[in-house]
Amino acid sequence: MTMTEFQPAPNPSVTQAQAAPVADRAHVLVIGNEKGGSGKSTTALHIAVALLNDGARVATFDLDARQGTFGRYLENRAAYAKRKGIELPMPIHAAVPISTLADRAEAQADERGRFEAALEPVIDSVDFAIIDTPGSDTYLSRLAHTWADTLLTPLNDSFIDLDLLARIDPDTLKIVRPSIYAEAVWKQRQLRAVQGGRPVDWVVMRNRLSSLAARNKRDMSTVLDALAKRIGFRVAAGLSERVIYKELFLNGLTLLDLKRGGSGPSLTLSHVAARQEVRDLVASLNLPRRAADAPSDVPATEPATEDQQAAE
Repeated sequence: MTMTEFQPAPNPSVTQAQAAPVADRAHVLVIGNEKGGSGKSTTALHIAVALLNDGARVATFDLDARQGTFGRYLENRAAYAKRKGIELPMPIHAAVPISTLADRAEAQADERGRFEAALEPVIDSVDFAIIDTPGSDTYLSRLAHTWADTLLTPLNDSFIDLDLLARIDPDTLKIVRPSIYAEAVWKQRQLRAVQGGRPVDWVVMRNRLSSLAARNKRDMSTVLDALAKRIGFRVAAGLSERVIYKELFLNGLTLLDLKRGGSGPSLTLSHVAARQEVRDLVASLNLPRRAADAPSDVPATEPATEDQQAAE
């Protein structure tokens, strides 16, 4: 397939305004790509905690039950809260394991049943369902993509990871053709459109951004902007490369928890900046708010002066 033949799905929403909620159903945010090490689980938990802090009801799902990073993150979080005698906001969580059946058709039917059995009890009672997918091509991952109202694809800021979306000419930086994953997303969006579903808002998140104005960073921006127009996604800034994310995992904490009682790693001005990155990411997703929800007593974004005082 050439790039000229590759077109977005008939209704490839590139949403700039806040998304409208689906009546009586959770807004489904799928965090997916086909590459490990891009920060999917860290991103998933930070978004979940940000939404919980804003008063939303959140369910989370780990489709990479074998690796289980997302599930262990939440286990660590629950253990830390119990150990310290504190309360931390927790989502409703379920892991969906792959089937052990040998026959492919039977295995896929089994996995569909497992997925729907996990989703159906909560899909009508929470505001957001966040699905963390494996860093590989699996039936469960493809199934989750068909449910996505918002698809968030974390991408490390390098041409190695950009290869996930498209093949790039090294001399001209022109887009040669889409990658297998981009084609797969396009097919899932087409399938959703044929079934009469709402358009999928696809957001590619530039993760682990360097603070330096390097040539690679500029070239990535140029290529991503061109690719976004061709295959229909939005680009959002993600999370910078910081050691703190690795440190927080063992206690199941996020940057949004560091202000709580002074426990955990000490809050620094660097962490304050990182926490703002999380808030900016959530804002850039343009997630809906249910009309029935009462305004939260806690502001989604606290005044900068409060963060600065906390870091002193």
